[in-house]
Amino acid sequence: MTWEILTIIGTIAFALSGVIVAMEEDYDLMGVYILGLVTAFGGGAIRNLLIGVPVSALWEQGHLFTVALVVMTIAFFFPKLWVARWLKWGLIFDALGLAAFAIQGALYATNMGHPISAVIVAAALTGTGGGMIRDVLAGRKPLFLRNEIYIVWAMLAGLAIGVGAITGPIGISVLFVCIVVLRMLSVYLKWQLPHRRLG
Repeated sequence: MTWEILTIIGTIAFALSGVIVAMEEDYDLMGVYILGLVTAFGGGAIRNLLIGVPVSALWEQGHLFTVALVVMTIAFFFPKLWVARWLKWGLIFDALGLAAFAIQGALYATNMGHPISAVIVAAALTGTGGGMIRDVLAGRKPLFLRNEIYIVWAMLAGLAIGVGAITGPIGISVLFVCIVVLRMLSVYLKWQLPHRRLG
């Protein structure tokens, strides 16, 4: 049940983030669908490739594709209902998607018996892979490569689950809230990882 809830939250949040980027770039309806679907499911596809799950497993998530398509269709045809709210609350949707998918990816790898390193990578790629593909397709610098702390929070979720520090629905719920809060704080307080420019 927890897995399903996290997956639905992440799918809706990332599908919406794909739609907003597509509309900012003035893509047509098909472009909106493609960018939204890539954002919502791209991270899972990359994760599956790296941890040995057939990519075709994504097609077993028919209900999630339906959810994503419905959300994207409503968002495209009725932008006045949500765009203003997105500009105000979009960061929260992004944080929700990051946390939900990072935890889902970590749980996936853990259930397959993979080592901690693979769990961390699965969490990082599931949490950021879709957004990375979205930004590349839209000609933007991927969010996780910017100064903001982003992928670190996904890796932290993977580490917590991989070492067994987080178990059960309550623990996962607490971790989910922590990742969302840390992501929000890193933006509002302008936390950054060390970086250096040559020249």
